[in-house]
Amino acid sequence: MSATIHPLAGKLVPPSMLANIPRLVTAYFAQQPDPKIAAQRVAFGTSGHRGSALNNAFNEAHIVAISQALCDYRREKDLSGPLFVGIDTHALAEPALASALEVFAANGIDVMIDHRDGYTPTPAVSHAILTYNKAHGGGLADGVVITPSHNPPEDGGFKYNPPNGGPADTDITGAIERAANRYLENGLKGIKRIPYQRARKSACVHRHDYVTPYVADLANVLDMEAIRAAGVKIGIDPLGGAAVGYWQPVIEHYGIAATIVSDDIDPAFRFMTLDWDGKIRMDCSSPYAMARLIAMRERFDVAFANDTDADRHGIVTRSNGLMNPNHYLAAAIWYLFEHRPQWKADSAVGKTIVSSAIIDRVVQKLGRRLVETPVGFKWFVDGLIGGSFGFAGEESAGASFLRRDGSVWTTDKDGLILGLLAAEMTARTGRDPSQLFGELTREFGVPFYERIDAPANAEQKNVLKRLTGETLGMKELAGEVVRATLSAAPGNNQPFGGIKVVADNGWFAARPSGTEDVYKIYAESFRSADHLKQIQSEAQSAIARAFGG
Repeated sequence: MSATIHPLAGKLVPPSMLANIPRLVTAYFAQQPDPKIAAQRVAFGTSGHRGSALNNAFNEAHIVAISQALCDYRREKDLSGPLFVGIDTHALAEPALASALEVFAANGIDVMIDHRDGYTPTPAVSHAILTYNKAHGGGLADGVVITPSHNPPEDGGFKYNPPNGGPADTDITGAIERAANRYLENGLKGIKRIPYQRARKSACVHRHDYVTPYVADLANVLDMEAIRAAGVKIGIDPLGGAAVGYWQPVIEHYGIAATIVSDDIDPAFRFMTLDWDGKIRMDCSSPYAMARLIAMRERFDVAFANDTDADRHGIVTRSNGLMNPNHYLAAAIWYLFEHRPQWKADSAVGKTIVSSAIIDRVVQKLGRRLVETPVGFKWFVDGLIGGSFGFAGEESAGASFLRRDGSVWTTDKDGLILGLLAAEMTARTGRDPSQLFGELTREFGVPFYERIDAPANAEQKNVLKRLTGETLGMKELAGEVVRATLSAAPGNNQPFGGIKVVADNGWFAARPSGTEDVYKIYAESFRSADHLKQIQSEAQSAIARAFGG
C-alpha cells in the first residue's frame, strides 16, 4: 500500500495548523502522567524518550524522573566528569532544560550548557564529550541532548550519550528507563531538586563554548581549503534547528562561498512546508519538507539542510535536486575511500540492514569490508571510536566518518560534516554528488528503493518479530531464487526485530513500527520500478500469510 499524499504536502503551513505553543508549554508543567498507562510512562526508543506534553508523554514529571535516574546511573558507574547538555529549538526543549538543571544541580553534577544560552547540535555534544575525554585521564564526561529530532513542533525528546559519545545502548537506556518509571510510580519521591534560579547560579552549572572548538576542528575532518579555493557556491538551510548558530562562524572561519538561506527560529516552525502526510516535520530527506531549498537549487552548486538537532543531512544538487539518502551514502563512501589516504587499509563501512544494496556493491569494488547491523546508530559507535569503521551510515540520512588522519570525529550522526562533504566532493572532483552517483550506477546498476507502511496490530507485530526463514518459507522473490532469509544482521549477528529476504537483483525487509499500528516494508530492485512493485506485493502477501498462520 502506498502512502496517501496530503493535498497541502510541500506547501507552507496554514496558520490554522500551527501548534499552540503557550498551551503546549502549560501542559508540560500542569499535566501529570499516569504511570499505569503505558503511553504515559518513560520509554527510551532508538533515540531516547520522546512524546508530547499534550498527551502526557513528555511532561515535567518525566524529565525530573529521567534526570534523577541519570544522576543515579552516573554515581553507580563513577562518572565524575562534566555532563555536556545541549538543546534544540523545539518549544519543549527550554522547559525540559530548566527541569533537568534543577535535578542535576541538586545532585551536584557539573553541567556544561551553551555559553550564550543557544542551541547545540547532537554532533557538537558528541564532539565535546570525545574531546574532553581524550584530554583528561580520569573523570569521564558524558552528555544529554534535549531533542525529538525532526519530529513535529508539539514533541519533546531527551536522549543520553555515555562517555563513548554515541547513542546509549539498550542496557544503559533500559536501566535509566526502569529507574525513571519507579520514580513516576512513587510520586517522584526520592528525587533531589532545587529551584531553577538557584540551580542556574550554582557552582556546578557552567557555561561552555560549543561552537568555537567544533568549527575550528572541521578542517581536520574535511578539506575546507579545497572548498574555499574552488569557490563552490553553497546553500545552507538549518530548517530552524540547532545548527542555525554554527553556519555563520563556519563561513567566516573558512572563507567559503556559502549562503544561509534562512536563519529563522520559531517554535511553531511556521516557515516549514508540510510533509507528505500534512504534518510539520523538519525531515531533510523529505522532498515535501525540503521544498524551499529544492526551489533554490539553480542558485547553488550544491545545497544542504539539517534536521532540528543537526544529526541528519539532506543534499540538494543543481543537477538533480534532492538526493535519495541511500544514493548520497553510496557516493560519499566511494569518494571518501578514494580521497582519504591516511585511513587504515582495513577500515570498514558500517550500514544498517535496510540501507540500499548499492552500498554493498560499492564497498565490494573498493575492496573494503561491509558490516551490516540492525537499525540504530549505536551499533557503529565502537567501530568509529577505534577507527575500524571509516564510514558508518543509515538509510534515514544519518552518518559520520573519521577525521582525515583516520582517528575518531564523532560517534553520533553528524549532519553538518555530511553537508560540507558534498561541497568537498564538488570542489575536488568538479562534479556534484548526484553526478558522482550517476557514474556509480553505470557500473553497479540503478537501484529502485522505497519504504512503505502496511497495517499491523500488536499481535501481528509480535509475529513479525519472531519470523524466521523457515516459518516465512519463501523460495522465490519476484522471479528470482531467494539467496538468504535473515532475522539477524550479518555484521554482528544481532536480531533486528524483523525479516529480510534477499535475491540477486532485489530484496525486502519488514520490521514492526514501535509507535504506530503498522509495519515497515523496505524494498529494492536493481531491475525496474515495476520489479520493485512486484517485490513489495510479494512481500506483503508473504507477511499476510505469516499473520494468518
